[in-house]
Amino acid sequence: MSMVAVYDIQGKQVGEVAVPEAFTGTPHTAVLHEAVVWQLAGRRRGTHSTLTRGMVSRSTRKLYRQKGTGRARHGGRGAPIFVGGGIAFGPHPRDYSYPLPKRVRRLALRSALCAKVAAGHLAVLDRLDLEGPKTKVLAGLVRGLGWEAPAGRRGAVLLIMAGPDQVVRRSVANLPGMRVLPATALNVHDILACEHLLVTREALERITEAFSR
Repeated sequence: MSMVAVYDIQGKQVGEVAVPEAFTGTPHTAVLHEAVVWQLAGRRRGTHSTLTRGMVSRSTRKLYRQKGTGRARHGGRGAPIFVGGGIAFGPHPRDYSYPLPKRVRRLALRSALCAKVAAGHLAVLDRLDLEGPKTKVLAGLVRGLGWEAPAGRRGAVLLIMAGPDQVVRRSVANLPGMRVLPATALNVHDILACEHLLVTREALERITEAFSR
């Protein structure tokens, strides 16, 4: 059983906590790739659309007689071969999402967490009680942990809360290097996209409970 550090709101280590055995295995890279592709496919809007020759506004008058000119036969300016004509076999609105087995999704999420634990990029926050939006407090926390994002790097730290918290969300809104998610919205893509994962103690308990079912 691996141990990860526990920090207070000032970014000072106050102890250690054991992570579940499920988070200490070897990451399954093939399943991680499959889950990320599945997740990004589901995010595609699929609203792309092109005009076929029946949709373009072009003259339908026959250009020249059918035979005797030595040229190819054409029936109108809307053919795909002409500039301004319709598109042959172009993209049309469609749904890119597809089902992925629940066992594969769970294994991918476990593998993503295992990768963060193995790299030492997962830490636990003892508690986070904010009476109001306090960007300065969370900025000091990131600075105390030494996890400040370089210029232009967004979302270097992913903060996982036990549930939706509008106060914390508003506090993080002006921090380019930090993002926040509830434990129920934890996903493979966001875990792999961040450099460091900061989980509150309560959120860790909920994640552990979910994987024990």
